[in-house]
Amino acid sequence: MGTVFSFDVRDDRTAAIESALCAAVAWLHHVDAVFSTYRPDSAVSRLARGALRLADCPAEVRDVLALCERVGRTTDGWFSVTARGTLDPTGLVKGWAVERAGQLLRAAGAHHTCVNGGGDLQLSGEAAPGLPWRIGVAHPLRPSTLCTVVTGRDLAVATSGTAERGPHVLDPHTGAPATRLASLTVVGRSLTLTDAYATAAFAMGPDARDWLTALDGHEGFAVAPDGSTWHTRGFPGTVPAPRRPDGRTATASRGTRRI
Repeated sequence: MGTVFSFDVRDDRTAAIESALCAAVAWLHHVDAVFSTYRPDSAVSRLARGALRLADCPAEVRDVLALCERVGRTTDGWFSVTARGTLDPTGLVKGWAVERAGQLLRAAGAHHTCVNGGGDLQLSGEAAPGLPWRIGVAHPLRPSTLCTVVTGRDLAVATSGTAERGPHVLDPHTGAPATRLASLTVVGRSLTLTDAYATAAFAMGPDARDWLTALDGHEGFAVAPDGSTWHTRGFPGTVPAPRRPDGRTATASRGTRRI
């Protein structure tokens, strides 16, 4: 998928968990083979150019497109399965793939895990007995600093922004890059929806605050182009981010990361 994935398993490693890790990696490679918009032989690429009918696609393609349609309705069209007129469900696929990889681990007995797909995370259980996970969100305008730290158990965290890839999220209503926010982080339970909602909310710009406030089960934190910030009332994070014991500000390489 053109990004880095990692697994952090805090349970005792058993043969079943080792097997599940292998299965999760295989699953992510399978998703890339089916959904990549950069591989001409992928099902999505063939479907986009008319070389494959939807009915002949793998079942997961139909499932993902149905989810994309649902998110499109929930976001009043701010999430779109097309980019510049071409089929592109990647705004939902990565979160969906990461969430299902986490489910494979949980089914094998790993109940305290962090699955990280390019800075978007699905977290299960705790970082340690009695201790929640702590997720640092990189500041989009101040390299090597954090803008907030999310704390919690059994949650999903996704960030959309311009820091790493520039203005790559498009306003689906105009086709122009969305630039009214520098970054937007959404926290929920399911990374499938949380990741897609982060993309849609970033495209909305400042209007995303009211939309997220009315959205059950999700909270948001945004950084504006001028460096100002806002967050929904229930956002489970600290603002501003704390400093490390050595006095330096904790850092994140991209989007979100465990700290």
